[in-house]
Amino acid sequence: MQPLCEHAVVITVDFVVIGAGIAGASVAYELAAWGKVLLLEREAIPGYHTTGRSAAMFTEAYEVEDIRELTKASRSFLEHPPEGFTDVTLLSPMQALFVGRDDQLDSLDDKLQRSGGIVHRVTAGEAIDLCPVLRPGYVAGAILEPNAQAIDVHALHQAYLHGLRRRGGRLLVGAEVLSLSRAATWEITTPRGIIEAPVVVDAAGAWADGVARMAGSRSLGLTPLRRTAFTFGPFPKIDSRPWPIVFDADEAFYFKPDGPRILGSPCDETPLEPCDVRHEELDVAIAIERIQAATTLTIRHVPNAWAGLRTFAPDRKPVVGWDPDVPGFFWLAGQGGFGIMTSPAMARTAAGLITGSPVPTGISPDHLSPNRF
Repeated sequence: MQPLCEHAVVITVDFVVIGAGIAGASVAYELAAWGKVLLLEREAIPGYHTTGRSAAMFTEAYEVEDIRELTKASRSFLEHPPEGFTDVTLLSPMQALFVGRDDQLDSLDDKLQRSGGIVHRVTAGEAIDLCPVLRPGYVAGAILEPNAQAIDVHALHQAYLHGLRRRGGRLLVGAEVLSLSRAATWEITTPRGIIEAPVVVDAAGAWADGVARMAGSRSLGLTPLRRTAFTFGPFPKIDSRPWPIVFDADEAFYFKPDGPRILGSPCDETPLEPCDVRHEELDVAIAIERIQAATTLTIRHVPNAWAGLRTFAPDRKPVVGWDPDVPGFFWLAGQGGFGIMTSPAMARTAAGLITGSPVPTGISPDHLSPNRF
């Protein structure tokens, strides 16, 4: 890393957003309607550790009510984006099917009770009709979310970044935060220059606690968890494109159509320090074993496998709000596995709290505030 020279460039803006994954890109886009925004990304590619490795779904059946409300408040934006935001369809139909063995029927009942009426029961036969490779005798029960959707993650992320630029905002890559200090305003030192701003938004994902400590705040106990995914197939005699995404009742695996191939995951959650995470072959092997047990598929070749980081707060809800101890420092962290599908409402909530403008209807900001810790 090159040290800053004593005549380093000083950039003055209204808002600095740290982290250009989906959380940072979306809030930077929203804030750019209110002032001058600079979005900082430590890597050469925005969203490298999490957003760029996600196979996100839009599901309103999430068991935590606050996340369900954020998701519901995001649907209209994703279905009907603002004019000029993107020329790509962001959502496409893909039902979500949760299947269980005899010993998992209680898990299905629990999910049905906590889903807010979004899912309904289907029989084992109906489940196999929806996904014909499910193994007869394995599925004892199932529930279906008929209105789930697949999200074009790359298109959404890029639309936010392009929208930020159209609104006059700026993205700096290779701009790791080296120091944060505050007097009358924040001074942020990076390899690309020194930035001054009255407001800093911490959207640094797995690194959010570290950024907060640098700013003089306390850690909230955010935990980065590894999630593995891989592709397999195609199977010449099988057309997987009409299938739903299939989840195990206890979320021990999932698989879904992915173009001509199928994407699978063991739904692993291995705690890690913030890092450039890599997949473990054992996790891929575990997922293959579980998927083969549940289906008639034989997986002989895995052309691609990867892992990403999903970062959760201790209560597994996002952290959105002003730091209670450090003036001008705003948290937007802990999006876990739901940050992409909730990004429109989360970004508008954050921008509303920062600028004093309205937040989306149905959102309870107090439930998301770092004050709850």
